[in-house]
Amino acid sequence: MFIDRVVVQISAGTGGSGASSFRREKFVPKGGPDGGDGGHGGSVWLRADANLAALLDYRYHTVWKAERGRHGKGKNMTGKSADDIYLPVPPGTLVRDADTGAVIGEMVEPGATLLVAKGGRGGRGNQHFATPTHQSPREWEPGEDGQERRLELVLKLIADVGLLGEPNAGKSTLLTAISAARPKVADYPFTTLEPHLGVVPLSDNRTFVVADIPGIIEGAHEGKGLGLKFLQHVERTRVIAVLVPVDSPDPQATYDLLRKEAAAYSAELAAKPHVVVLTKADLGVTAAVRTDAGAPVVTISAVSRAGVPDLLETLWKTLKS
Repeated sequence: MFIDRVVVQISAGTGGSGASSFRREKFVPKGGPDGGDGGHGGSVWLRADANLAALLDYRYHTVWKAERGRHGKGKNMTGKSADDIYLPVPPGTLVRDADTGAVIGEMVEPGATLLVAKGGRGGRGNQHFATPTHQSPREWEPGEDGQERRLELVLKLIADVGLLGEPNAGKSTLLTAISAARPKVADYPFTTLEPHLGVVPLSDNRTFVVADIPGIIEGAHEGKGLGLKFLQHVERTRVIAVLVPVDSPDPQATYDLLRKEAAAYSAELAAKPHVVVLTKADLGVTAAVRTDAGAPVVTISAVSRAGVPDLLETLWKTLKS
């Protein structure tokens, strides 16, 4: 199951309280205050883990709590601080405050960490309140509460090339032909219900990563079809491959629709360089498309692999430029 959006409740640990204690030793009749400080509560961090590809671990486990710090003791003994906890997330995870919508950070590089809830500071013991005129203080401080917040975790896949097209445009077939990925391929719309990644090998040890997302229909940016949920996965791609079948009733209108939906969803997405891929050339139909900003057009058949090597080199050149 591919889970790319979850809401979790996290709580950092409360700090331990300071102690109120006085030194009691033989032959020391007037020992001073020796209450130790409380330990710090554990903080909650996120860590990008390259071994994860989805947020499945947080689908059912939605509450995470760090331990509290231990209380201080006599003889100036400080309570033990609690260990921080690190929650693993896939690289490409966007972190928002679920209540305000404010972006807290992004986990892009594997191994990156992000503090999302700080543990409470330990309270001071009564030793800190002694003064020349107040030599037997009984005051002490309770530990501070740890931060609590609701987080929205949104996964945006990190790929070099994103495949954008209507249902049945041949995206899954193309990904199968150029990589070892095996998405479902069938002759009906919305065969792809979740994104797939594939690594494309080229000569001279060159590789790039391609993301196949579910088909886009008109109104996808408003939530129609599956587009709104998955357009987020092409936001981080560097190049967009716009797939237009040659047997489309109006290839130009199909291309214009896909570009319009991308622009309506995100101006940044629409501004990314793109390559137009005319698919299903094995049907023996010809088509022509006028592109924006001089985007290259490549005609291919993923079934016979005609034009596929030219497409891969074009995508590579576009990535490098």
